[in-house]
Amino acid sequence: MTIKSEEIVDILRKQLEGFEPQTQIEEMGHVISVGDGIAKVYGLSKAMSSELLEFPNKIMGMVMNLEKDTVGAVLFG
Repeated sequence: MTIKSEEIVDILRKQLEGFEPQTQIEEMGHVISVGDGIAKVYGLSKAMSSELLEFPNKIMGMVMNLEKDTVGAVLFG
């Protein structure tokens, strides 16, 4: 028994029909400063090292430095 690629495509299209991705903000912080591609952010008490963050304008960053009240994040963009 062989499965045709068109059949697979049809099945995938039916499964994806009407799919709407949902995002959920878990925690929101405030950018205190930005310089040399590093952002210092206040208010992310649940952040973990190497966690990805999304900043305004779809700029992504990665948590690198965890401090008591702030985190330092490397910006990718």
